[in-house]
Amino acid sequence: GSTTIICTFSVLSFAARADFKARNCSEVREACVGKGFSFAHVPLQEIPGEHLRVCPQGNTCCTQEMEDKFGQQSKQDFENLVDEMSHELRSTFVSRHKRFDEFFLELLENTERSLNEMFVRTYGKPYMQNSEVFENLFAELKRYYTGGNVNLEEMLNDFWSRLLERMFTLLNSQYVITEDYLECICKYTEQLKPFGDVPRKLKAQVTRAFIAARTFVQGLSVGREVAQRVSKVSSTPACIRALTKMLYCPFCQGMPAVKPCKNYCLNVMKGCLANQADLDPEWNLYIDAMLLVAQRLEGPFNIESVMEPIDVKISEAIMNMQDNSAQVSYRVFQGCGQPKPAGMTRSARGVSDVFNARFRPYSPEERPTTAAGTSLDRLRIVWNAMQHSVLDIKEKLKLSKKFWSNLPEAMCVEDRVTAGNASDDECWNGHTKGRYFPEVQKDGLTNQVNNPEVGVDITRPDTFIRQQIMALRVMTTKLKNAYNGNDLSFQDSSKQFDAFPSHTHVATCGLRQEMYF
Repeated sequence: GSTTIICTFSVLSFAARADFKARNCSEVREACVGKGFSFAHVPLQEIPGEHLRVCPQGNTCCTQEMEDKFGQQSKQDFENLVDEMSHELRSTFVSRHKRFDEFFLELLENTERSLNEMFVRTYGKPYMQNSEVFENLFAELKRYYTGGNVNLEEMLNDFWSRLLERMFTLLNSQYVITEDYLECICKYTEQLKPFGDVPRKLKAQVTRAFIAARTFVQGLSVGREVAQRVSKVSSTPACIRALTKMLYCPFCQGMPAVKPCKNYCLNVMKGCLANQADLDPEWNLYIDAMLLVAQRLEGPFNIESVMEPIDVKISEAIMNMQDNSAQVSYRVFQGCGQPKPAGMTRSARGVSDVFNARFRPYSPEERPTTAAGTSLDRLRIVWNAMQHSVLDIKEKLKLSKKFWSNLPEAMCVEDRVTAGNASDDECWNGHTKGRYFPEVQKDGLTNQVNNPEVGVDITRPDTFIRQQIMALRVMTTKLKNAYNGNDLSFQDSSKQFDAFPSHTHVATCGLRQEMYF
């Protein structure tokens, strides 16, 4: 009896095996050609699969060579997919950074041009002979904006000291004003307030606006760098194995048209992109901080309210100085002594023609429509364009929130990778065609401790991603400070000066001497 059973069994197993042998691999061959693979050999019919390292080892349509190439292709597919999914994010940061930067620099140039035209018209020669004081002011503002090591507060103090010296010399042209004498005047600037309240107001406005603009453009460039770096993923061997199994093992099983189940794909992607997802909390805080600073660029201390009337404000200061001229000179003579008379030649010119075109303030509505009008119109146009670009950047920033943790979802979209939900039993589950049972993991590195598809070492965060997280953290702190009107780089120096107000001016006066030698 036992022999019969053995016989029957062997016949059955033979029949089953014959049934397998009948499964040929022609569909797989076609699919491989369609995908652009060129293999030395694709079996005509299934062969035993003991040689496979990733795909199921039963009967298979895959040779060792095929499985290896599928592995390389999976890596490529994955990297291309991440690249493609993040392309819009990256190009947004690149283009918006460029646009904002160009607008701001153009705004600065137009402001300088507008000031120059107005001052040439209003003050003529005395202005032209001293125009480098103003050129220097704009050069320093630009240097600050482009990331230079400029302390705005000191630089503005310096500008007013310089202007006071030039004007004092012009208004007292009947005297010989020496370097030493100027050095002495410098010390009286604070008490004399020769320009009235303008320097204080302008300092507050200029520093806040420029801190906001400089930090915003830096923020855009940090976002650009981080997005570009993080989207160049390097996949771990465990991730590549999981991808191969998901994307190409169906070929080996003779079902190349079957796509992976959605939840299966999500687990693979969450395992492969665990470190990227950890970027998300910090990325979202960074985006929020960028949006705050963007409000500043549109809001109360926006650039236009500073840039447009900068010429009117400085002119107002010059006017104040002229009105106070006698009083200022009297106080300076008291403190620094009476300077030597200059002899007839200089005093003959007298004070009268120095600033003969007494500044006539006009409200922005009745600004002249001469050449200056055109450069001012240009300023308005650039300003409006910049406003639109800030609004547009805000919209784009909002869309980029949660980008990194949404990446697995985005990558497992139906038709692209997965079979979609409609076909719960008709999808590849990593072993065969059928339902995928494990639950979907949460986001981020520590949540992958039990990822059923990808072995992830949760004790070793990716150092490269950590660096990007740190870069975002530093930027977010700068942005928050800029939102409050502080510049981190110079915080210490400004605190120091608040404690000893006199130091500020000693420092400026000290600078004085160096500038002349």
